[in-house]
Amino acid sequence: MKLLWSFLFLSCLCLGFLGHGHSEKPEVVKIGSIFSFNSVIGKVAKIAIEEAVKDVNSNPDILVGTRLQVSMQNSNCSGFMGMVEALRFMEKDIVGIIGPQCSVVAHMISHMANELRVPLLSFAVTDPVMSPLQFPYFIRTSQSDLYQMEAIASIVDLYGWKEVIAVFVDDDYGRNGVAALNDKLASRRLRITYKAGLHPDNAVNKNEIMNMLIKIMLLQPRIIVIHVYSELGFAVFKEAKYLGMMGNGYVWIATDWLSTTLDSSSPLPSERLESIQGALVLRPHTPDSKLKREFFARWRKNPDAPLALHTYGLYAYDSVMLLARALDKYFKHGGKVSFSNDSMLDALGKSGSLNLEAMTVFDGGEALLKDILGTHMVGLTGQLQFTTDRSRIRPAYDIINVAGTGVRQIGYWSNHSGLSVLPPESLTKPNMSASQKLRHVIWPGEAFQKPRGWAFSNNGKELKIGVPRRVSYKEFVSQIRGTENMFKGFCIDVFTAAVNLLPYAVPVKFIPYGNGKENPSYTHMVEMITSGNFDGVVGDIAIVTNRTKIVDFTQPYAASGLVVVAPFKKLNSGAWVFLRPFNRLMWAVTACCFLFVGIVVWILEHRINDEFRGPPKRQCVTILWFSFSTMFFAHRENTVSTLGRLVLIIWLFVVLIINSSYTASLTSILTVQQLSSPIKGIDSLREMDDRIGYQVGSFAERYLRDELNISESRLVPLGSREAYAKALKDGPRKGGVAAIVDERPYVELFLSSNCAYRIVGQEFTKSGWGFAFPRDSPLAIDLSTAILELAENGDLQRIHDKWLMKNACTLENAELESDRLHLKSFWGLFLICGVACVLALFLYFVQIIRQLYNGKPSEEEEDAIGRENHDSSSLRSTRLQRFLSLMDEKEDVSKAGSKKRKIDGSVNDNSVSRHSRRLDSFNSVNPLD
Repeated sequence: MKLLWSFLFLSCLCLGFLGHGHSEKPEVVKIGSIFSFNSVIGKVAKIAIEEAVKDVNSNPDILVGTRLQVSMQNSNCSGFMGMVEALRFMEKDIVGIIGPQCSVVAHMISHMANELRVPLLSFAVTDPVMSPLQFPYFIRTSQSDLYQMEAIASIVDLYGWKEVIAVFVDDDYGRNGVAALNDKLASRRLRITYKAGLHPDNAVNKNEIMNMLIKIMLLQPRIIVIHVYSELGFAVFKEAKYLGMMGNGYVWIATDWLSTTLDSSSPLPSERLESIQGALVLRPHTPDSKLKREFFARWRKNPDAPLALHTYGLYAYDSVMLLARALDKYFKHGGKVSFSNDSMLDALGKSGSLNLEAMTVFDGGEALLKDILGTHMVGLTGQLQFTTDRSRIRPAYDIINVAGTGVRQIGYWSNHSGLSVLPPESLTKPNMSASQKLRHVIWPGEAFQKPRGWAFSNNGKELKIGVPRRVSYKEFVSQIRGTENMFKGFCIDVFTAAVNLLPYAVPVKFIPYGNGKENPSYTHMVEMITSGNFDGVVGDIAIVTNRTKIVDFTQPYAASGLVVVAPFKKLNSGAWVFLRPFNRLMWAVTACCFLFVGIVVWILEHRINDEFRGPPKRQCVTILWFSFSTMFFAHRENTVSTLGRLVLIIWLFVVLIINSSYTASLTSILTVQQLSSPIKGIDSLREMDDRIGYQVGSFAERYLRDELNISESRLVPLGSREAYAKALKDGPRKGGVAAIVDERPYVELFLSSNCAYRIVGQEFTKSGWGFAFPRDSPLAIDLSTAILELAENGDLQRIHDKWLMKNACTLENAELESDRLHLKSFWGLFLICGVACVLALFLYFVQIIRQLYNGKPSEEEEDAIGRENHDSSSLRSTRLQRFLSLMDEKEDVSKAGSKKRKIDGSVNDNSVSRHSRRLDSFNSVNPLD
């Protein structure tokens, strides 16, 4: 029995030791919290942290057997005080810190947290510069300003504004937030025009705030983003209202500092509420939940709560709960709360009196950090989970509008759905760009129409608009003689008409540019916008690539493009114009085809068709006659064979097409003005070595030299239309040019009074004329809309007709004249016909005369010869009568074939008597019969 009791005692003792070794959890775990007690965020965070600690200690599922204890220190948003209070924490074996609240404190103590391996769970530091690479022990349980500035950029882009002014507190929080805003705006081709930094203590410095706001009033943008602390922000709004900057036309966008104050101090004092009417405010979004509603109910019943609960109070509560759950996981994984001395701090402590050896390194800091980042929970602020860059998943913001006695929700922003009127948690997939919208806003000044976003500054200055002093083509723009700042012309009238359509006044002052002796360089004039010498440039400014890189242009108000102008000659005059429809090869092939078809038909018809038989000479004539008579469908010979008819039908169809094409081409040549030039376009001009003219000041020089690689020695600057005409008339051999390259509007005006030249080839560049303004200028956008309205209502065309409609020589008269046919176009045909007639008559009369002298004289002629000695006149009369009678009498056809009949008769006589069979054989094989 004793032995049994001894065994049981030893077993219980061993189990006791084993159990004590496995559950080595401390009874108390110490955590710290550092923030500004007297701030709007700090007052609420203090109560929220205390409530969270109570809930942890009363929850049987978290830290069983261990009580959470928190120590709070006031940093007052001072970097120095924050460091001092953090050092005190390190003497108390703290395993984690809730906070800090301010960016300047976070930057200071994060270095210490890295060395001592104590995680920092910040519920209020939104500074986007706090990188996990630099500060691995810094964990942000709220949302980064990186997303808040993305939301603001989305709002600015949604309403079509291009420029904003940033008012910020000049510390880490303000500077880094505005830097993030600048990056987000730049990604959308928007920008911050002016940054106004304020000292954190300037809430009491009324004069400095007033001076800053006056500077802003003198600027054009009216979109103001204010990123400051609450007291400083309300001081700015108060002075802005005094200056009238909370009225119609202005837009104020406040970051979450204002929503925090509105949530915790609602309702605001009437004076403050009136100063922020119409402002847009961002608030970190927390989804609605039962847990959140119950906590709000508890808060309202808490007599110790000095302010209403706001979002950062929820973040503070969740930070404590996250750390508690991570500690619970840490202990379950066998973690221990143990600290060790840092050898470096020990050495420093022994050499001085700072007591640095009292600070110890948390041995389990790295493991606890991993447990914190790996903990997933649903808290008062929704799903609390971190991405790879330690940001909270799916950050979102509420967008509210201050109106009347309170605020109204106009929409939401989240990084996965963009702007929307629906809560982000209800959207399962990202919104398309077309669905990005917000509800209607009541803007400052109780305006319901979206503000334009900019206005002309109230500094009494006029816009300095550069205008070229043209020497040539003054119809487009020219300075009124005897004035300094007055201009007229097509471009000026278009600009004036467009400005008159704007819903606001635009004070402008025209400043001439150029020496008045030659056209100025338009590229240099445009570059003066970037240097600030001009606020814009008005004139015949071509919209080309190198200019669009430095300025913005309005909608083109005139089409333009480079064309080639060259001399020409008319081709519709000449005696041999009827040969031009076909080239030499076509004529030769056509003639060969006629002969070939004639021979083919003769071969196919010769054996069976009498019309294709006869002597060799006659058959050759038949082939030629038949071939060429088909041209006019005048052939008389009938075709008998099937193959011959098939060939003839196909050939007649071919002849029909050739005839029709010839007729159409000749008609076009005779009735339409035909122009010819050795230059066919820009390509043929490049291949030549002749000189090329261009207008002084035009971008054509740069284009020809840089884009087309034409030698500069070939380029000749020309300053007027008279110089154009002289250079083209002289040509390259007399010191002129072979062609001129210029923009189409100038060329059309030049050709209206110089009809000896024409545009050759196609327009080889496409561009237009516009008015130039600085990059992202809102005036360029509004003027573009006005120019489109001018085009739609017909005013733009009327202005064009007023300045550029010219009668001059008009090519139409020349074209009408070309419709009349003159003798010079046909005398070649008449000559050929006349020569043929004279030649035929000559041969005919030769035959008649031969018959007259070689034939047997009549009885009257013999009597006349007998009486020759007595009466010579009678003989001449008789011969004349004989000549006339030969011309008049019908020639016996039988005589024309007498030779053939004699041969046939002789053969027949012999054949009848002795050689009939032989003759038959001969006739059957004779190819010429």
